[in-house]
Amino acid sequence: MQDCIQKSLAVPSPVSLARRDREIADRGIAVARAGFLPNSSATIGHTYNSPWQQDRSTMSYVALNGIREFTGLAGIFQEFDTSGRLRAEYARARAQQTAAAASLAIAQRDLKRAVGAAYYRLLLARHLADALRDVVSESEAFERRVRLLVEAGEAARADAVKAASQLAFLRQALLSAELAAALANQDLAAFWTEDVQTPLQIVDLLESPLPEPEPPLPDPAPYMRRPEFRLLDAQQAALIAQARAATAALLPQLSLVFQYGLDANRVAWNNRGYAAFVNLRFPLFDWFRARSASRQFRLQAQQALETRALSQRRFSQEYQSALARVRQLFAQVAVCRTQMELAAEDLKLSRVRFEGGEGQALDVVVAQNQLAQAKANYYSSIASYLNARLDLEVAAAP
Repeated sequence: MQDCIQKSLAVPSPVSLARRDREIADRGIAVARAGFLPNSSATIGHTYNSPWQQDRSTMSYVALNGIREFTGLAGIFQEFDTSGRLRAEYARARAQQTAAAASLAIAQRDLKRAVGAAYYRLLLARHLADALRDVVSESEAFERRVRLLVEAGEAARADAVKAASQLAFLRQALLSAELAAALANQDLAAFWTEDVQTPLQIVDLLESPLPEPEPPLPDPAPYMRRPEFRLLDAQQAALIAQARAATAALLPQLSLVFQYGLDANRVAWNNRGYAAFVNLRFPLFDWFRARSASRQFRLQAQQALETRALSQRRFSQEYQSALARVRQLFAQVAVCRTQMELAAEDLKLSRVRFEGGEGQALDVVVAQNQLAQAKANYYSSIASYLNARLDLEVAAAP
């Protein structure tokens, strides 16, 4: 199973998509952090202003500085986070990074669970087909034996009809079981390859000794460690940060611009200089939009908090249910094993009684059905127990 999981993780899957989301969120941290750093720029330009028609030494556009203006400036722009907008954006980026990491953990866990379920489903389908194949072989031998007895006048025609009818029923069930096994093989192989027709050679865990149920965990609520809670907490933190960023539109924002270089009518090093601009922006007429946006994000954060409370109750129920299923199904496996052994013994005795003239063909037919059902119950209980262990691992969040 571990090989199947590794193959599934190595190809494009929901896990690889979640991994890309994590990388995108990591880049978002760098983008948000860059907002705290100054921005620098360099400008080189030349402006030509046509001379005034009445005086060729005067420029025609009074708003410009001369007929020719040469510009070569290096500038630094620094925004001071007086409104808290930059800090809110950085907090949102951190929350998105945490959410992406939690989503990646959920995707990996769900993929492993899906591969495990497909693995056990394939094993169960193959065992059900093998069990029916054995019963069909037994039924064919019995049908031939009854037919010979009818030809010798030692058995009734009705016995032959019962045996042939049972054989036809079992053959139909075998065809369905073989189709289910082929489809289960495709389901498992599709996790990592396009060649889904080739039968997979996998370890038969249904024939291996079953691990006993684990002792109860000392933590009464291990489900609280599930990555879904980290995802919900991160989503709530991101919404709160967005609310703070929206509120920042109501507060003044301070910025500084510093320029050094040349801005003169001719290029000369002595014409260089510097200038500093301090800007303080006060919002006046944007209060209703900003307040409504902030309130909207806070309501969404409250919704995420309520979703967390609902998830806590649901995950608690899933954990207790998985725990009960593991204990109950482990005990059920032993009962089904005894049932299968008794059904095999009953079939053997039924055939002995029939061939000795003390039993009926109907008894053998019923015993064949019981053996087929007992084998199906036995392997189904093992597969259910192993699946329940996987569910418990998910619910307990190891």
